[in-house]
Amino acid sequence: MSIIDFQNRTHLSDDRLLSLCYAGLAGWSVGRIILRVRYSRGADFSGTCFYADKRVFINLGRHLKYPYRMETNLAKVKLVDQRWRRLSYTIELRDAYELALFIFMHELFHLLVKRARRNTRQKESMCDRFAARLLVDDFGAPVRDASGRRVRRELWDFQDLEGFVAAARDPLYRGRTTRPLLKSASRPRQKNQLLLFAD
Repeated sequence: MSIIDFQNRTHLSDDRLLSLCYAGLAGWSVGRIILRVRYSRGADFSGTCFYADKRVFINLGRHLKYPYRMETNLAKVKLVDQRWRRLSYTIELRDAYELALFIFMHELFHLLVKRARRNTRQKESMCDRFAARLLVDDFGAPVRDASGRRVRRELWDFQDLEGFVAAARDPLYRGRTTRPLLKSASRPRQKNQLLLFAD
Protein backbone atom coordinates (compact mmCIF):
# COMPACT_ATOMS: atom_id res chain seq x y z
CA MET A 1 0.00 0.00 0.00
CA SER A 2 1.15 3.53 -0.72
CA ILE A 3 0.25 6.79 1.02
CA ILE A 4 0.95 10.30 -0.27
CA ASP A 5 1.87 13.15 2.09
CA PHE A 6 0.76 15.92 -0.26
CA GLN A 7 1.26 19.69 -0.51
CA ASN A 8 0.44 21.81 -3.54
CA ARG A 9 1.55 25.43 -3.94
CA THR A 10 0.15 25.98 -7.44
CA HIS A 11 -3.27 27.06 -8.67
CA LEU A 12 -4.09 23.47 -9.68
CA SER A 13 -6.79 21.58 -7.81
CA ASP A 14 -5.48 19.57 -4.85
CA ASP A 15 -8.20 16.97 -5.28
CA ARG A 16 -7.57 16.43 -8.98
CA LEU A 17 -3.79 16.25 -8.63
CA LEU A 18 -4.01 13.83 -5.73
CA SER A 19 -6.56 11.66 -7.54
CA LEU A 20 -4.29 11.42 -10.58
CA CYS A 21 -1.28 10.47 -8.48
CA TYR A 22 -3.17 7.85 -6.47
CA ALA A 23 -4.50 6.36 -9.68
CA GLY A 24 -0.94 6.12 -10.98
CA LEU A 25 0.13 4.39 -7.76
CA ALA A 26 -2.55 1.71 -8.00
CA GLY A 27 -0.96 -1.72 -7.94
CA TRP A 28 2.40 -0.56 -6.58
CA SER A 29 3.81 -0.65 -3.07
CA VAL A 30 6.27 2.08 -2.19
CA GLY A 31 5.05 3.04 1.28
CA ARG A 32 4.71 6.70 2.25
CA ILE A 33 5.65 9.23 -0.44
CA ILE A 34 6.18 12.90 0.36
CA LEU A 35 4.91 14.82 -2.68
CA ARG A 36 5.38 18.57 -3.15
CA VAL A 37 4.00 20.40 -6.18
CA ARG A 38 5.15 23.99 -6.76
CA TYR A 39 6.06 26.49 -9.44
CA SER A 40 9.54 26.43 -10.91
CA ARG A 41 11.92 29.37 -10.73
CA GLY A 42 11.98 29.81 -14.49
CA ALA A 43 12.44 26.36 -16.03
CA ASP A 44 9.56 24.84 -17.99
CA PHE A 45 9.41 21.98 -15.49
CA SER A 46 11.51 19.69 -13.36
CA GLY A 47 11.12 16.70 -11.11
CA THR A 48 13.26 15.22 -8.38
CA CYS A 49 13.04 12.25 -6.06
CA PHE A 50 15.05 11.45 -2.96
CA TYR A 51 15.32 7.76 -2.18
CA ALA A 52 16.05 8.05 1.54
CA ASP A 53 12.69 9.50 2.57
CA LYS A 54 10.82 9.01 -0.75
CA ARG A 55 10.36 12.74 -1.33
CA VAL A 56 9.17 13.78 -4.79
CA PHE A 57 9.20 17.37 -6.04
CA ILE A 58 7.23 18.46 -9.09
CA ASN A 59 8.08 21.94 -10.38
CA LEU A 60 5.84 23.45 -13.07
CA GLY A 61 6.54 26.53 -15.16
CA ARG A 62 3.91 29.17 -14.48
CA HIS A 63 4.57 30.60 -17.97
CA LEU A 64 3.80 27.44 -19.98
CA LYS A 65 1.20 27.46 -22.75
CA TYR A 66 -0.80 24.33 -23.55
CA PRO A 67 -0.88 22.02 -25.35
CA TYR A 68 2.79 21.63 -24.45
CA ARG A 69 5.23 19.46 -26.40
CA MET A 70 7.57 17.98 -23.85
CA GLU A 71 10.99 16.73 -24.97
CA THR A 72 11.57 13.12 -23.88
CA ASN A 73 14.11 10.31 -23.84
CA LEU A 74 11.68 7.86 -25.44
CA ALA A 75 13.63 7.05 -28.61
CA LYS A 76 16.23 4.30 -28.80
CA VAL A 77 19.84 5.41 -28.91
CA LYS A 78 21.44 4.60 -32.28
CA LEU A 79 25.00 4.60 -33.55
CA VAL A 80 25.30 7.19 -36.33
CA ASP A 81 28.69 8.09 -37.83
CA GLN A 82 30.45 6.42 -34.89
CA ARG A 83 28.50 8.52 -32.39
CA TRP A 84 25.56 7.51 -30.23
CA ARG A 85 22.51 9.65 -30.99
CA ARG A 86 18.91 9.74 -29.86
CA LEU A 87 16.09 11.01 -32.07
CA SER A 88 13.97 13.82 -30.69
CA TYR A 89 10.53 12.58 -29.61
CA THR A 90 8.03 14.77 -27.83
CA ILE A 91 4.81 13.97 -26.01
CA GLU A 92 1.97 16.46 -26.33
CA LEU A 93 0.34 17.30 -23.00
CA ARG A 94 -3.01 19.05 -22.87
CA ASP A 95 -2.65 20.87 -19.57
CA ALA A 96 -0.64 21.28 -16.39
CA TYR A 97 -2.35 18.25 -14.83
CA GLU A 98 -1.00 15.98 -17.55
CA LEU A 99 2.46 17.53 -17.19
CA ALA A 100 2.38 17.02 -13.41
CA LEU A 101 1.22 13.43 -13.87
CA PHE A 102 4.00 12.69 -16.37
CA ILE A 103 6.60 14.04 -13.94
CA PHE A 104 5.05 12.12 -11.03
CA MET A 105 5.05 8.83 -12.96
CA HIS A 106 8.64 9.43 -14.09
CA GLU A 107 9.78 9.94 -10.49
CA LEU A 108 7.61 7.06 -9.27
CA PHE A 109 9.46 4.69 -11.59
CA HIS A 110 12.73 5.77 -9.99
CA LEU A 111 11.25 4.81 -6.62
CA LEU A 112 9.93 1.51 -7.98
CA VAL A 113 13.38 0.66 -9.34
CA LYS A 114 14.86 1.29 -5.90
CA ARG A 115 12.07 -0.66 -4.17
CA ALA A 116 12.60 -3.58 -6.54
CA ARG A 117 16.33 -3.52 -5.65
CA ARG A 118 17.42 -2.84 -9.17
CA ASN A 119 20.41 -0.72 -10.19
CA THR A 120 19.17 2.89 -10.10
CA ARG A 121 21.75 4.32 -12.52
CA GLN A 122 20.88 5.46 -16.06
CA LYS A 123 17.12 4.87 -15.91
CA GLU A 124 15.90 8.18 -17.38
CA SER A 125 14.67 6.62 -20.63
CA MET A 126 12.82 3.85 -18.80
CA CYS A 127 11.23 6.42 -16.50
CA ASP A 128 10.07 8.47 -19.49
CA ARG A 129 8.61 5.37 -21.17
CA PHE A 130 6.78 4.36 -18.00
CA ALA A 131 5.22 7.82 -17.74
CA ALA A 132 4.49 8.09 -21.46
CA ARG A 133 2.63 4.78 -21.51
CA LEU A 134 0.15 6.04 -18.99
CA LEU A 135 -0.40 9.38 -20.74
CA VAL A 136 -0.79 7.68 -24.13
CA ASP A 137 -3.04 4.86 -22.94
CA ASP A 138 -5.27 6.76 -20.55
CA PHE A 139 -5.29 10.28 -21.99
CA GLY A 140 -4.49 9.76 -25.67
CA ALA A 141 -1.40 11.98 -25.56
CA PRO A 142 0.40 11.79 -28.94
CA VAL A 143 4.14 11.06 -29.23
CA ARG A 144 5.67 13.00 -32.14
CA ASP A 145 9.00 13.20 -33.94
CA ALA A 146 10.98 16.37 -34.72
CA SER A 147 8.78 16.97 -37.80
CA GLY A 148 5.57 16.76 -35.78
CA ARG A 149 4.56 13.34 -37.15
CA ARG A 150 3.13 10.72 -34.81
CA VAL A 151 5.66 8.07 -33.85
CA ARG A 152 4.68 4.40 -34.12
CA ARG A 153 4.27 2.80 -30.70
CA GLU A 154 6.83 0.06 -31.28
CA LEU A 155 9.57 2.66 -31.83
CA TRP A 156 9.43 3.83 -28.23
CA ASP A 157 7.45 1.25 -26.22
CA PHE A 158 9.63 -1.85 -26.41
CA GLN A 159 10.53 -2.75 -22.81
CA ASP A 160 8.77 -4.82 -20.14
CA LEU A 161 8.84 -2.01 -17.60
CA GLU A 162 6.29 -3.54 -15.21
CA GLY A 163 8.24 -6.80 -15.22
CA PHE A 164 11.47 -4.94 -14.48
CA VAL A 165 9.99 -3.59 -11.21
CA ALA A 166 7.65 -6.50 -10.48
CA ALA A 167 9.13 -6.88 -6.99
CA ALA A 168 7.56 -3.51 -6.11
CA ARG A 169 3.99 -4.62 -6.86
CA ASP A 170 1.40 -4.49 -4.09
CA PRO A 171 0.65 -8.16 -3.25
CA LEU A 172 -2.82 -7.25 -1.97
CA TYR A 173 -3.87 -5.39 -5.11
CA ARG A 174 -6.37 -7.25 -7.27
CA GLY A 175 -6.77 -4.84 -10.21
CA ARG A 176 -4.87 -4.60 -13.48
CA THR A 177 -1.12 -4.46 -12.89
CA THR A 178 0.21 -4.62 -16.42
CA ARG A 179 -0.22 -2.44 -19.44
CA PRO A 180 -0.34 -3.95 -22.94
CA LEU A 181 2.87 -3.59 -24.94
CA LEU A 182 2.91 -2.30 -28.53
CA LYS A 183 -0.77 -1.39 -28.69
CA SER A 184 -2.14 2.01 -29.58
CA ALA A 185 -4.39 3.90 -27.20
CA SER A 186 -8.02 3.05 -27.77
CA ARG A 187 -9.58 5.57 -25.43
CA PRO A 188 -10.51 9.00 -26.79
CA ARG A 189 -9.41 12.06 -24.89
CA GLN A 190 -12.35 13.62 -23.12
CA LYS A 191 -12.26 17.06 -21.63
CA ASN A 192 -12.22 17.23 -17.84
CA GLN A 193 -12.59 13.47 -17.42
CA LEU A 194 -10.33 11.59 -15.05
CA LEU A 195 -9.74 8.05 -16.27
CA LEU A 196 -8.68 5.72 -13.50
CA PHE A 197 -6.14 3.05 -14.24
CA ALA A 198 -3.84 0.64 -12.53
CA ASP A 199 -0.27 -0.34 -13.23
